[in-house]
Amino acid sequence: MTLAAELEKQKLDHPPITLLFCVREESGLYGARHVKLDELGSPVMAFNYDGGSASNVVIGAVGADRWSVEIFGRASHAGVAPERGISSTMIMALALAEVKAGGWFGKVVKGKGASARQGTSNVGPVTGGEGRPAGDATNVVTDYVHVRGESRSHDGKFFKEITKAYKAAFETAAKKVTNAQGKSGKVKFKAETDYYPFRMKESLPVVKRAIEAVSAVGGTPNVRAANGGLDANWMVRHGIPTVTFGAGQNEAHTIDEWINLDEYDRACALAVQLATMR
Repeated sequence: MTLAAELEKQKLDHPPITLLFCVREESGLYGARHVKLDELGSPVMAFNYDGGSASNVVIGAVGADRWSVEIFGRASHAGVAPERGISSTMIMALALAEVKAGGWFGKVVKGKGASARQGTSNVGPVTGGEGRPAGDATNVVTDYVHVRGESRSHDGKFFKEITKAYKAAFETAAKKVTNAQGKSGKVKFKAETDYYPFRMKESLPVVKRAIEAVSAVGGTPNVRAANGGLDANWMVRHGIPTVTFGAGQNEAHTIDEWINLDEYDRACALAVQLATMR
């Protein structure tokens, strides 16, 4: 909005520009994923804003799976006949313990040196489905748990491998938890790619323009890749080379989140520079 206001206020000359405001970035990059390309005016390059320094020239980012698992157990009175129940909660606990022991949770590194494969994973909401608690009461063996999580990596094959490790752990855990009748739990595991990894060459015109613009507003270009998903992931996949800059946001998703106003001002100046430089 600052860019549009400054271009109008100062009557600045500029090439054709399309301003795109993408919705639901946090919940799955839905705006960028489903953008209607024929409404954008045939752009040859794009610039995106996210967190961090305005001098960051982000030319790549991780890809990610989002997965979910339904764990089916068997309810029983936990005080009268616990042996008849199959605890979905215990299946989850065993599965996550196995994932952690195998080095698949949090920061994931497999191998050593330059050939090491790296990624991250996380376990998110644990519910009983439809927003309900997992389990109805402390005296009932939990018969259903729903878990959601994600796997990330700059290596498109490796985040799939991380997801596969979670799937195997849940399936193994379900077989281990049995009741007195010898019946075991069951799991239904689903996974889909939320966004794909990318890395653009520094020789591309969009990257050269980004570096030149950062320098022009007094910054020191820091060409790098991001460990978070960006609207750029989908814009690049749509065929529009996209560089991402920061707008001053720091400590994202924490209670210590804050914005560097100097960096925000620089990001605004950078937007004008990108739009008007020839």
